[in-house]
Amino acid sequence: MSDYPNPFIEQRADPHIWLHQDGCYYFIASVPEYDRLEIRRSRTLIGLADTPATVIWRKPDSGPMSALIWAPELHFIDNQWVIYYAAAPSQEIIDGLFQHRMYALVCEDADPLTGSWQEKGRVYTPIDSFSLDATHFSYQGKNYYLWAQKDPAIRGNSNLYLAEMANPWTLKSSPVRLSQPEFAWETIGFWVNEGPAVIIRGETIFITYSASATDENYCIGLLWASVASNLLDPASWQKSAQPVFSTQRTNRQFGPGHNSFTRNEQGEDVLVYHARNYTEIEGDPLYDPNRHTRIKTFSWNEHNWPEFGEPAADNRPLLLQGRTNR
Repeated sequence: MSDYPNPFIEQRADPHIWLHQDGCYYFIASVPEYDRLEIRRSRTLIGLADTPATVIWRKPDSGPMSALIWAPELHFIDNQWVIYYAAAPSQEIIDGLFQHRMYALVCEDADPLTGSWQEKGRVYTPIDSFSLDATHFSYQGKNYYLWAQKDPAIRGNSNLYLAEMANPWTLKSSPVRLSQPEFAWETIGFWVNEGPAVIIRGETIFITYSASATDENYCIGLLWASVASNLLDPASWQKSAQPVFSTQRTNRQFGPGHNSFTRNEQGEDVLVYHARNYTEIEGDPLYDPNRHTRIKTFSWNEHNWPEFGEPAADNRPLLLQGRTNR
């Protein structure tokens, strides 16, 4: 198993790493100011830790995308670069929720750092409600869109939904709900299922997702379905009754979550996630900037089931002004 600096990239939450066909690694995440989208590129995975970021889009001063740019993901779909992100018209909270909706940017040039990005606007779903954390995966020639959204008829902040796509910014099928908060560990502080990520191994498609409030209670759960099943049938999916990755107090790693997956140069699977190294948060945890990107390799057992282990302790000093490593 490979060792990496921990934290890997400071003050970057909701991290997403894309390993492209050109052999380069691309990194995108939420920035503490929630005001822009920026990409890092490196020939090596570890090189992402220190390579400069290129800003490819900034939020407008007004309008539906003018506040709280959250959880971007970079994908390459049908020979074009696509960034999914969530944005709100303001920081206003209505009925206990921010007002985020999901949006897409597309770049048809080969280089996403220097190419031209086009706003494709909102990715519409049948319910006009708080929605975020979109991701994409392809399987058997079909493109799927997977995201978190509030259903006014269901208690809680967000559930997980899946739909087939007509193109990278338009749904083709009616969404199906795969999961909603139900267990005690999914409903601490807030009733949340969000931040889904997909990995396929053998005969199984796995979806990791994050649950509960974004403080030390944040954790990762797991859904799975057979690759031979109808992925758009909720009955195809099963759900772990326990989290598969959560706070490790001995290592001072709190609230690990909102993960993605990549592979390192040795072919090992890598879990990409964020976590804090303290619990003493002043005010809303969303405005505490110190959810740092962290990465770790993980293994598979004899049944082709992921074994994520536990979040490792910090192994390098933090450089943050006003906050020391604890």
